[in-house]
Amino acid sequence: QVQLVESGGGLVQAGGSLRLSCAASGSIFSINTGGWYRQAPGKQRELVAAITSGGSTNYADSVKGRFTISRDNAKNTTYLQMNNLKSEDTAVYYCNAKGYSGTYYYNAWGQGTQVTVSS
Repeated sequence: QVQLVESGGGLVQAGGSLRLSCAASGSIFSINTGGWYRQAPGKQRELVAAITSGGSTNYADSVKGRFTISRDNAKNTTYLQMNNLKSEDTAVYYCNAKGYSGTYYYNAWGQGTQVTVSS
């Protein structure tokens, strides 16, 4: 099994910054894509940003220019740097990892971390 543990969420004022971390452990072997999703109350979970093993990235239009996703393959950790935060960024943020354990493909999720932006 693959376990993902997120950290770095919290309360911040509009215009501030936060950095989320997602550490993977277990039968990781090869993480193909690491991503961050978010879910606000009453809304569907949406993709915020994703990064492939080769370093290619994609972002939701609403966060382009403000958020940066990165990964440290040696530490099996994915990061989300969030700058110029807005109240509409308030949500529970979930880490996701898609990869191959050596025997099976996996699509793992973290437990979620709350990000609250006050205006």
